Amino acid sequence: MVKNENVKNGVIFPAGPKNDAYAKYFVGQSYLQGLVNDPAVNVGVGNVTFEPGCRNNWHIHHDGYQILLVTGGEGWYQEAGKPAQHLVPGDVVVTHDGVKHWHGATKDSWFSHIAITAGTPEWLEPVSDEEYDQLEVQ
Repeated sequence: MVKNENVKNGVIFPAGPKNDAYAKYFVGQSYLQGLVNDPAVNVGVGNVTFEPGCRNNWHIHHDGYQILLVTGGEGWYQEAGKPAQHLVPGDVVVTHDGVKHWHGATKDSWFSHIAITAGTPEWLEPVSDEEYDQLEVQ
């Protein structure tokens, strides 16, 4: 059974179109809606929506940071060498400069967050199915 299907229609902000520009950095289907399109602002702000089981690759933000504001569904956030954190609406995650991490939906739920991102991302290897399949909500 898939949980939180209402997230696919946008809970607070629109889910946006398929995230084709970054598809090679995701396992599964994601959607991206830019929220701030002002060239004078050098921080990206977007609503990212993940289908169940979708997650992005491990990545690092250089010369910047990333703040995730969870708005819908259930998901995961994990930093390298640390246990994964189960995320629900209202959770806030701050990823500091240079920290290897990934985030995405749980196996059975849609998931959305606002990503506030500064700096340059370095995209790394996918989160393996073996790593991902071991995650369980406590």
